[in-house]
Order: sequence, then structure tokens, then C-alpha cells
Amino acid sequence: MSELSVFIDESGDFGEYDKIAPYYIVALVIHHQETDIAPQLQQLENSLAEVGFPHHCIHAGPIIRRENEYALEDLHTRQGILKKLMAFVRHVDISYRTIHIEKKHVKDTIDATGKLSKHLSHFIRDHYETFMSLDSIKVYYDNGQIELTRIISSVFNTLLEDVTFRKVIPSDYRLFQVADLICTMKLIELKMEAHTLSKSELLFFGDERTLKKNYLKPLAAKQIS
Repeated sequence: MSELSVFIDESGDFGEYDKIAPYYIVALVIHHQETDIAPQLQQLENSLAEVGFPHHCIHAGPIIRRENEYALEDLHTRQGILKKLMAFVRHVDISYRTIHIEKKHVKDTIDATGKLSKHLSHFIRDHYETFMSLDSIKVYYDNGQIELTRIISSVFNTLLEDVTFRKVIPSDYRLFQVADLICTMKLIELKMEAHTLSKSELLFFGDERTLKKNYLKPLAAKQIS
């Protein structure tokens, strides 16, 4: 039986345009269940335990910005945690796709919903034969935003058969944490291109060359066109 898991996370909200958060980004991390990723998962758990963060739920944005549970952690420690997750992504057999909108070009929530629905529909249609060849598809989302929950349910149920939806507790799924990482890094990439990276982001990555080499390029290798 061929089963596909799709882990979805978002960055941003459906509120009015704000120059501090100008984008709405959705990441879809895809894993074919017949592919065993247990060894890579165990390696990630071991490496996190080695640096004093056993069974830790990784939140990429706060790590970079030194917020929330990372407020007291130094730069080296925070970089180390994110590097562990990046190493996991490089070695595990997954793929992903991001879609995004720039909120200054969106009129309201209805307009944003329509644009995101079209982007998601285009992605599924572009890979329709692959999706239809599967016995089942399970979509994992934490139901964090009702608008995105409705988009996901509507588009997947309209275009595909045998789709089930699971509410995620982020700490329970490393691949959901990967979706969070990909959302965060897509935001970083968009800000880099717009020359709007914050001081904390520049401090964390050092310079654009390091950012591209150690983060953006390895992630791009996993991206579905």
C-alpha cells in the first residue's frame, strides 16, 4: 500500500499588510511512507541529546531571533541546534514545496484565500499523476489558522481521493518541525532578496554567502519544481 504524508506549516497571517511581516508562506513537506526514515530520526535525537536538548521541539524562527525558550541561549548554541535539523533534512528522503503571497498585493482575506488556493491547486495538478497513483494521502496540520485549514481541506478534497486529515502536535512530528524550518528559511530568502534582513538574522547567519551555502542551497536540493 502506497501512502503519502504531507506536513503543512505556515508563516504569517491573514491580517492587513505589515512591513514587518509582508509575506504569507505555506510549506508542504512530503514523505512517502514506504521510505524508512527511522535511522535519520534516531541520529537527530542523538545529536540533540549530545548538545543538551534531548527530545526538544525545534522552532526555527525563535532560534534565529533569540526569542521564547531560546532567549537565554548564546549564538553558538542556537546555531548548533539549527545545524542539527539542517543535517537531518540533508540526509532524509523527503521533498517539499512552498507557496507564498506578498500581502501588499492582496486586497483582503478573501483575495488571499483565493490566491493561496490557486497556488496549492496548481501544485497538485502539476503532480496529479503522482498523487493519483497513491493508495492514500494523509495531510498533517496543527489547525493553527482557520483560513489555511479551510484552504487545505477544500483543495485536497476537491482534487484528490482518499485524503485524510490529522491534527498535529508539533512536538510529536519532526517532519512538521521541518515544515516550520522551511517556512522560516523561505521568509529569510525573500527578505534577503529584498535587502530587509534584520540585525538578529544577519548576526545569526553571518553573511549572505554563508546563508546561501549552508542553508538555502541544501534546502533547494529538496524542493519540488
